[in-house]
Amino acid sequence: MGYRVVVVGATGNVGREMLNILAERQFPLAEIAAVASARSTGDEIDFGDSGETLKVKNLEHFDFSGWDIALFAAGSEASRTYAPKAAAAGCIVIDNSSLYRMDPDVPLIVPEVNPEAIAGYKKKNIIANPNCSTAQMVVALKPLHDAAKIKRVVVATYQSVSGAGKDGMDELFEQSRNIFVGDSAEPKKFTKQIAFNVIPHIDSFLDDGSTKEEWKMVVETKKILDPKIKVTATCVRVPVFVGHSEAINIEFEDEISAADAQKILREAPGVMLVDKREDGGYVTPVEAVGEYATYVSRVREDSTVDNGLSLWCVSDNLRKGAALNAVQIAELLGRKHLQKAA
Repeated sequence: MGYRVVVVGATGNVGREMLNILAERQFPLAEIAAVASARSTGDEIDFGDSGETLKVKNLEHFDFSGWDIALFAAGSEASRTYAPKAAAAGCIVIDNSSLYRMDPDVPLIVPEVNPEAIAGYKKKNIIANPNCSTAQMVVALKPLHDAAKIKRVVVATYQSVSGAGKDGMDELFEQSRNIFVGDSAEPKKFTKQIAFNVIPHIDSFLDDGSTKEEWKMVVETKKILDPKIKVTATCVRVPVFVGHSEAINIEFEDEISAADAQKILREAPGVMLVDKREDGGYVTPVEAVGEYATYVSRVREDSTVDNGLSLWCVSDNLRKGAALNAVQIAELLGRKHLQKAA
């Protein structure tokens, strides 16, 4: 026996990726439903490589009663309206929006990092999926924190346009094409030209000069990993279609060498260490696309602080940063709490 699973926002980038990953990982399904807004109702969407298609159902009229798990990838407003309705109907919500992440009654989960916290879902029947840039970073930090206790993290991100949805990807494509033929490259989705440029601004600005994306990395890392860790982030949008990269500097309480860190990361769940000190001996976003792993490269000691390391971290943001992590949460939920599938 399998689970009855709903994917909400099934026609978007992350929703489609959720469907792909459910099929790839052979998640135990009794039934799967693709749900989206009224404008997509009746559309057909592929499910897996078998040729199976799903007819999209209208979220506004969807009855969550009798469904086991709902993966929400439709944004905060849809989650605000429909996630409580699904939860009240007995369907456990795994929400990809930022809406519930800092709710003390909602667990914020990265299965390789804090699987034990998932038990808290019973308070509201809702589990939060973290921000894409946070998710990949804490997967890399967790085994190092266990070994030498992290005091402080300084991170600069290089985030792809897919993090801004289909409109962001379209804008990069259209601007690049327009520049080549001499047409206008006026920004619409982004605040400045993204083609052949970088923009140190993701989400809205806060009073202290940081952006909301940077704030998310700080508070989510504390909630998932350790509230005592100090984090500062600079989040940058770059002209890459898929795949987020991060340059991470870490200060530890205890001594840890680059060789020790490499050995730890080589064995860490969810991490793939690719760290050869030679041309091409590291991973870039292009190689990470379509992969499950969080890749770590360029591990080296930082001599400017006691017990310091620097590293490079890359992951497919539509996968580990969103859809994959949500499906992994569903798998963890099934193993530890629902135990319905044979």
